[in-house]
Amino acid sequence: MELKVKLYLIDEESEKFMGIGVLWLLEKVAEHSSLRKAAMSLGISYTKALAMVQNLERELGIAVLNRQKGGAQRSGATLTPFGHDFITRYRSFEQEAKRSTETSYEAFKADLGALIDQYDNTEERDDEQ
Repeated sequence: MELKVKLYLIDEESEKFMGIGVLWLLEKVAEHSSLRKAAMSLGISYTKALAMVQNLERELGIAVLNRQKGGAQRSGATLTPFGHDFITRYRSFEQEAKRSTETSYEAFKADLGALIDQYDNTEERDDEQ
């Protein structure tokens, strides 16, 4: 038995706006200095990537990317200082949430094991009678 946890942030309508996909996208923008190249490296369309970033920025109320016009100049996109700090803090939050969940899960597994043993022993005694 394993634990799998998916962590994401939702808006007032319970729609996801931040999760691992958006995080990977922002990290790829930092790597490639281009939203288009970041999207291609993740196998998603530029339109989807742009919508993901715009949705995040709308929910946070602050820009995470500096976007330049494409076309002949192809200036690309870079993370804002906030965008860099956001990635760092979200990664820390994600790691702490996983550690906390894993600790709770280990306690649950131990408790479940004791519960199973208790019922297995009860059923064995019932079978003997």
